[in-house]
Amino acid sequence: MSFRIRGLDPAPFLSLYGLSDPELADRGARRVFVDASPGYPDRIEVRDMAIGEAALLLNYEHQPAPTAYRSAHAIFVREGATAPLDLVNAIPAVIARRPISLRAFDAAGEMLDGELCDGGALIPLIDAWLARPEVDYLHAHYARRGCYAARIERA
Repeated sequence: MSFRIRGLDPAPFLSLYGLSDPELADRGARRVFVDASPGYPDRIEVRDMAIGEAALLLNYEHQPAPTAYRSAHAIFVREGATAPLDLVNAIPAVIARRPISLRAFDAAGEMLDGELCDGGALIPLIDAWLARPEVDYLHAHYARRGCYAARIERA
């Protein structure tokens, strides 16, 4: 089964780029500077940011469906990122190098399944779940902190 991993659309974050620290704080966000790599996974480009890059730490509603599984959590966005990842049939390094909680959802946003696995071993699970007709999309979460990593869908 062909699959696609997409980074977040940068549009909702563009207005935050370049804001002062107090302006970011008024919006529930803050700027941090990457001091270790790997360690700060960007959700637009879906990559580990390099030491010295500016990241915005903010809350993001990654599962907006009006179900019990509606969810938001902290994410990093590289300040200035404008080109979202669109990768077919491959796992980006930022996901492959971490333990991942993979979650399957139906079209209504109800969770159908969940599994914890090594990011480098995701492809067979992705293929199996996307082969199920009731599965509409998958979410990958970084297992240690539970943060949303990326959406996975049929290509």
